[in-house]
Amino acid sequence: MEKSQPAAQIIKAGLWNENPLLRHTLGICSTLAVTNLMVNTLVMNIGLLFTLAMSCCTVSLLRHVTPDRIRMMAQTLIISSYVIVFDIIIKAYLPEVSEALGPYVGLIITNCIIMGRCEAFARSNPPLPALLDGLATGIGFSLVLFAIAFIRELAGFGSLFGCRIMPASFTPWTIMIMAPGAFFTLALLVWLVRTFAGDNGTTQLQGPKT
Repeated sequence: MEKSQPAAQIIKAGLWNENPLLRHTLGICSTLAVTNLMVNTLVMNIGLLFTLAMSCCTVSLLRHVTPDRIRMMAQTLIISSYVIVFDIIIKAYLPEVSEALGPYVGLIITNCIIMGRCEAFARSNPPLPALLDGLATGIGFSLVLFAIAFIRELAGFGSLFGCRIMPASFTPWTIMIMAPGAFFTLALLVWLVRTFAGDNGTTQLQGPKT
């Protein structure tokens, strides 16, 4: 009988202990590309969360019938399928956002966070824990992106979700809407977390090999 990690431990790992950005600094491409505006960040987070959760669940469902020698190719194919579905949906219903995101939606396929969770957790755990791990990891990543986008859009444009927040006298910080602004904001968040959390280490969350 397969054993899996307790649900609470999986959620805590995804949200905090193994947070891709705060703990491992993964997913930098998304951090640079979409966090200048909250609306772009929201759409990208939905796509990443959908792809991550569904890919982890699918990899888990197929883990007993996927030959080990081709597992990486199979995982890439699974991830690609869900990204294509999401890309078609936003092109149909949110064409302006799709155009703004450009090629970065397609680059979800190469996101090391998704492949990492499929390889480290999903392929050695039952479907429900794998789905939960994907959701928790995706939400943890998304929350950090939202925090970065909040700071960057507010400081760089004086607005949130396109609505003016700062007074007319406010001078936008142009650097915050550029790539260095994303790095500065991420570095600040990582420093705050590692300083006030008092724990620079991480606990690797894996399941038993099956």
